[in-house]
Amino acid sequence: QVQLVESGGGLVQPGGSLSLSCTASGTIFTIYAMGWYRQAPGKEREVVAAINRDGGTKYADSVKGRFTISSDNAKNTVSLRMNSLKPEDTDVYYCHADLGTATEYWGQGTQVTVSS
Repeated sequence: QVQLVESGGGLVQPGGSLSLSCTASGTIFTIYAMGWYRQAPGKEREVVAAINRDGGTKYADSVKGRFTISSDNAKNTVSLRMNSLKPEDTDVYYCHADLGTATEYWGQGTQVTVSS
């Protein structure tokens, strides 16, 4: 069993910054990719940013140039630095880990609210 524990999030004014962090623990052989997704009420969960074990990254078009994802393979952690936040970035953000062979895990979600 693998657990993903998220930290960060909260309330920030438009134009501000926040950082999210996620650590995976438990029986882990290899994490092939980790990432952050977000989901607004009534909408499907969508990828915000993801990073594979080789450091390759991908971002949603809406966050390119504002968000930066990073990881530490040795510590099984992934972080998301969010700059120039907009009200439309308000969502619940979920950490995701891909362990291969169709095995994936999700964090419990952390609320990010961008409001003045």
